[in-house]
Amino acid sequence: MTNADQALPRTAVAGGITDPVASARAELKAALAAIEIKGNIPRRVEKASERAVVKARAFADRNPVGAIAAATGIAAAAGALVWLIARAIAR
Repeated sequence: MTNADQALPRTAVAGGITDPVASARAELKAALAAIEIKGNIPRRVEKASERAVVKARAFADRNPVGAIAAATGIAAAAGALVWLIARAIAR
C-alpha cells in the first residue's frame, strides 16, 4: 500500500484505477464499508457515549458546581420518570 491508499477512509474509492473489474471491486468494498458503518448501531451508540463522557468530564473540570447541579437534575428527572411509569402501571 502506498501512503495515498492509507490516507483514504474505508468508504472512499482510490482514484486512478483503470481496470474496470478492480474499480468495481473497490466501489463494492467502499459501499460495504459505508453500510457497515451506518448499520452498526451499537458501535455508533458506543462512540456517541464516549464523546458525551469526554464532554461531561471537561465540563466537570471547568465547572464542578454546575456539574453537580446537572447530575442532580438528571437524577431527579430520571426518578420522576420512573415514578410516573410505576404510577401508570399501578393504575
